[in-house]
Amino acid sequence: MAVITLSKRKITVLLAGLVLVTLFFTSQYPSDIYDRTQTHLRPYLGKPHPSGKSPQADPFLAPNPPSPAVPHVDTDRLDSDGINVGKTPQAAKPGQKTSNGKFQWAHVPQRYPVQNVKELPSAVPDSIPRIQHVFGSETTAMKNTRLERLEAVKGNFTHAWNGYKKYAWLSDEVAPVSGTANNPFGGWAATLVDSLDTLWIMELYDEFDEAVKAIDKIDFTNCAIDELNVFETTIRYLGGFLAAYDLSGEKYPQLLSKAQEMGEMLYVAFDTPNRMPITRWNFKAAADGVRQEAHESMLVAELGSLTLEFTRLSQLTKDSRYYDAIARIMNLFESQQMKTHLPGLFAVGVNAKDMNLMDGTGFTIGGMVDSLYEYLPKQHVLLGGGSQQYKTLYERSLTAMKAHIFYRPMIPDPVPILFAGQVHTSGSTPKNELKTNPEAQHLGCFAAGMVGIGAKIFNSREDLEIAKQLNEGCMWAYDNFPLGVMPEIIHTVPCDDSQRCPFDEEKWMDAVLAKQPNPNTAEARIKAGILPKGVTKVDDTRYILRPEAIESVWILYRLTGDSSLPDRAWKMFNSIIEHTTTHIAHAGLTDCTQLSASGKPQLQDRMESFWTAETLKYFYLLFSDPDLISLDEYVLNTEAHPLRRPDRVYKTQTQISSTKDVGTKDDGDDVPTKEDLDKLYKSQDESLENSFAQDTPTKDTPSSSDLDKLYDAKDGSFDNTFAKDAPNKDIPTESELDKLYDGSTENSFAKDALDKESPTKSELDKLYDSKDGSNDNSFAEDTLKKGPSTKNTANKIDKEIDTAPLMNGMKDLDEGRL
Repeated sequence: MAVITLSKRKITVLLAGLVLVTLFFTSQYPSDIYDRTQTHLRPYLGKPHPSGKSPQADPFLAPNPPSPAVPHVDTDRLDSDGINVGKTPQAAKPGQKTSNGKFQWAHVPQRYPVQNVKELPSAVPDSIPRIQHVFGSETTAMKNTRLERLEAVKGNFTHAWNGYKKYAWLSDEVAPVSGTANNPFGGWAATLVDSLDTLWIMELYDEFDEAVKAIDKIDFTNCAIDELNVFETTIRYLGGFLAAYDLSGEKYPQLLSKAQEMGEMLYVAFDTPNRMPITRWNFKAAADGVRQEAHESMLVAELGSLTLEFTRLSQLTKDSRYYDAIARIMNLFESQQMKTHLPGLFAVGVNAKDMNLMDGTGFTIGGMVDSLYEYLPKQHVLLGGGSQQYKTLYERSLTAMKAHIFYRPMIPDPVPILFAGQVHTSGSTPKNELKTNPEAQHLGCFAAGMVGIGAKIFNSREDLEIAKQLNEGCMWAYDNFPLGVMPEIIHTVPCDDSQRCPFDEEKWMDAVLAKQPNPNTAEARIKAGILPKGVTKVDDTRYILRPEAIESVWILYRLTGDSSLPDRAWKMFNSIIEHTTTHIAHAGLTDCTQLSASGKPQLQDRMESFWTAETLKYFYLLFSDPDLISLDEYVLNTEAHPLRRPDRVYKTQTQISSTKDVGTKDDGDDVPTKEDLDKLYKSQDESLENSFAQDTPTKDTPSSSDLDKLYDAKDGSFDNTFAKDAPNKDIPTESELDKLYDGSTENSFAKDALDKESPTKSELDKLYDSKDGSNDNSFAEDTLKKGPSTKNTANKIDKEIDTAPLMNGMKDLDEGRL
């Protein structure tokens, strides 16, 4: 009997030990890496993962090497970043409850606490130039048209919002066909939180107040799903709360409280041995104090796209822990950027557990990667230029994009356009022999806006031209597909010569047949207009209400003032609304290349929250007054949530800016050339277009009408002040220039040039320096050795060959500068 009792005890102990071991390993190592990426790989590749294919065989996932053995360490020791790595971690206790019995994420103890927190860098005053175009006045007819379009966008938003309120209030999404409620993002009212700032922007203040009151009911200690996507939670929820708080003038403290609550929760996902976050996170286990570590295979965008939200949270709360969390990630990116198989770019899949970002072989800027690069120039702006790290990361990546990702497709239209493709390489193929796969994604349409913002921030004319061509690429797709909407993924024919690319119909047909072996099917699709000339295959026919195309159209409009963009965007808007509207809200399309046999759109029963958070917001902002969400005051995250820049707030174009005489006297008396004035004009509107040279192609001295534009850009009056003051003169007097100089009554130019009718270069220096605050006599430095220009030199407009930037990127790689 004693023997039987002992056997039972042994069995019990053995079973208990087996259970504990099983629980430990299942909590640390997911059973199938592909399960965590499957839903994201499917839309990217355009088809399900073949059955039985190992994740290591997929070139878009990082290799998954065995984890090295970690020796047991007993001494208490901090690493160079202040993380306690020397002491064997003790079991963490679950988060404590407050006196009212409510669980608090802030009370979950950290196993690997950070001792030396990296502080937010200080902004560098005036390091970020003004980037938004200074818009001119509009006629009454133009304004009426704009306002009509604005109301149409707002009406569609309220239609979608009312459908959500009626059928899915406080759930994540409403199903726009069936009217059911769905909770793919934790059941924390994703559409509500994602739409808070849109409500404020559209002046739906009663709805905003109601939504803010409703967020008190959101409980971040209970979740409708087992595995939380940290990236999606950050961009939608944290970004949504922060933007609503910023936009509403910080008058709703509960918004910041909810952002802090969300931040405390997400911060627990960083509690790993190397402080790399778990991006697909079992937060319930974390709440119970289960040990965790970063995964060996994760999507690079989910690791590298947390910077804006965590930085803004630190800025608002004065708690640098959040900035410290993302700074450690980006330090890793910076250290390995030039060591990947395609230096400058990162592969889709990375290994965060072993801090290895170098071994992946699939490179793109589309799905699963996009926001990583999008955030680099934006983070530079949000930090007010306080760190050069993000500029370095961006410029390295852009050089590689120009060389290997951006490509010109062969289309019938003579206007050059660009798409963003992808590259597979293990590093063994010479860089100049790599071939770009001409697969264009709707997700990749964000690139035009990214490159445009970078061009303005870092003053690159050729990059602005690339941004325009990328924008034209996606607009071309909208214009040429049958329903007026670009599908998720298409293939095109890349040009052999990016500078000269006439359309070859036979070459196109051969490429179509290569992609679709059945000749009858291919010809039928072409005749039906499903395959526009230049497109060889539609890999994914869906349109899921995506914002990336209109996002870039809006950004390019705000950067350049191109008056054609609103009309073209209006056409895009009508095409989308015509085919997606339901009696409840708006639905994605399963096939946006053709209607069903009944002549109706083929609808999905889903409306993602980015429809109201991003797509409709961008359309609304495009038809709004340019002062609303100025690019000089806000940085928008990848969910279109505007985060206020703390470094400086620019005056709007309707406010009169004052200047201060900070110049120094220069004894030079040569007259400034038109080229010199070009620099001053460009410093005003950042257009990079040599406006004076274009407006006065045969004159060495600008006329009063030319100076009107500069004067009006300065005071925002658009009243042609010089023309009123000197209606019959081509050359303004110094009294007229006085008004341009400082708008005062002190006649500054007259004091410096009492007996002169034309100002000298030294006098214009003062005006130039008053703009950039440099005290460096910029005109004098730039033209110290030049007399008045000839017509040829004065009329020179620096305009590069359209595709030269792409060739330059390849040259940089070939010559080892990348």
